[in-house]
Amino acid sequence: MFSKLLKYVSISVGILLCSEVYAAKLFIPMDADNQTNHLKAYGVAFAALKGGLEVDWMLNYEGGSFCMNDADEIEKLCKVRGVSYEIISDAKYLSIVEKIANPDFNADIIKLEKPPKIAVYTPPGKQPWDDAVTMVLTYAEIPYDKIYDDVVLESKLPEYDWLHLHHEDFSGQYGKFWAQYQNATWFQEDVRNSEAMAKKHGFKKVSQLKLAVAKKIREFVAGGGYLFAMCSATDTYDIALSAQHTDICDVPFDGDPAAPDAQQKLDYTQALAFKDFRISVNPYEYEFSDIDNTHFRHVNPDVDYFSLFTFSAKFDPVPTMLCQNHTTTVKGFMGQTTSFRKETLKTNVLVMGDYKPKNEARYIHGEYGKGTWTFYGGHDPEDYEHQIGDPPTELSLHPNSPGYRLILNNVLFPAARKKPRKT
Repeated sequence: MFSKLLKYVSISVGILLCSEVYAAKLFIPMDADNQTNHLKAYGVAFAALKGGLEVDWMLNYEGGSFCMNDADEIEKLCKVRGVSYEIISDAKYLSIVEKIANPDFNADIIKLEKPPKIAVYTPPGKQPWDDAVTMVLTYAEIPYDKIYDDVVLESKLPEYDWLHLHHEDFSGQYGKFWAQYQNATWFQEDVRNSEAMAKKHGFKKVSQLKLAVAKKIREFVAGGGYLFAMCSATDTYDIALSAQHTDICDVPFDGDPAAPDAQQKLDYTQALAFKDFRISVNPYEYEFSDIDNTHFRHVNPDVDYFSLFTFSAKFDPVPTMLCQNHTTTVKGFMGQTTSFRKETLKTNVLVMGDYKPKNEARYIHGEYGKGTWTFYGGHDPEDYEHQIGDPPTELSLHPNSPGYRLILNNVLFPAARKKPRKT
């Protein structure tokens, strides 16, 4: 009897050991040397989540690698999309986990559980290449919905987890394009469409419409939403909120002059990120305020690189997630709003990337209510000085773009298992 039992135990242990040896994980490296297409790797991780798999995001391990249970469909997806991967044994996976768990090793594992529902705030008729986020989501094959003022004002934002603000002017000044493009067909059409939208929702001015939209977005964040914005959607958003008790639009934009005391009536407490800035009400000046450092910086493009900060993965997982990359040095790029003068940042704003020679922040983050926001300066990470009418960036030529990786970090961020906030 004992010998039979011993034999049974031996067989059972053998099966268990074999299962541990042969159990497989699909590992997607995200470092500089071992990944052929960083951008599409995010799409594979998203697809795995959508298919019901839990994904380990290995922060600071080989560039922020992904790991999940091996599945034929995900393996095929990696092959089709040109994403480098490795099938590793459960034993090897456990050794990686053990290494990451070492208190002296600056890394951690964040569990990604559910694919976020993504919305891109963009007006109808805009070309996809007008916005870096829609381009990279399309390239990475991550699904998203396009929404605009109607959806926001109908209080439908809570249906989404993550919201991106298109290259937008929330101040009601039509991007300050009037001086140069007032006779252009596209500009005149934009004005007509914006005025029609304002009238539809009962507003006399486009600035009033955009303020109402900005407030709804702030409610979305306060309720636990994730907000991401680039270029002029960053500073004009805060300008609109700060100027809610005054008129900062001159005659070409709303038919009457700006309030003479508009600057004095700004309420910085309403803004998410910025304070003590001075607005520009001059319709001939292609600038909204001195938040933006574009006209102060005078940097040679050949040396225009900004640095990402390194955070503690175990104690600061949020900024660590948002900064995952295969390099800490990112090529700079211009935009209507290129970067943020540090003097205008509120004290609770976290700088995650900066260009120290000009004392400017390029990549910032903060909390508001139960949610978070992230602002990223510049227009297109692989088009240094994007101009109206320029051809679209071909992302197949930049599959390892560190600048675009920062966008995709934000896309996956809402999928992370929530941890209680520290008090």
